Amino acid sequence: MTRPIRRFLLLEATAFAAAASVHFGASISGYEHRRAAVAESVIAAVLLAGLAVTWIAPRWAGRVGLAAQAFALLGTLVGVLTIAVGVGPRTVPDVIYHVAIVAVLIWGLIVARRAPNGAAGQRG
Repeated sequence: MTRPIRRFLLLEATAFAAAASVHFGASISGYEHRRAAVAESVIAAVLLAGLAVTWIAPRWAGRVGLAAQAFALLGTLVGVLTIAVGVGPRTVPDVIYHVAIVAVLIWGLIVARRAPNGAAGQRG
């Protein structure tokens, strides 16, 4: 069960890093938004840290996956709120990204929740 959790954490961290790259203006210009870029960078770092912990302590993969992805989902929902109230970036790509990443995070949380935490013999 550790492998699917690691895959989700890596996919999500990559998605947040890519979004941060866009908002920093490093990969695509015209979508710069420093606050969004910083938030996405922090979320990516937390997801990568969670991924690292699954390699260091595979028995904790389920709990770490839940914690890292819950943090990411909470941060993403803050982003959705900023879009809704007009504070954050409100472009079509931003809205599509947020809808997609919320779905992926929820799916990842379900996978992590089903992991047998602390079960003997878990390998990655």
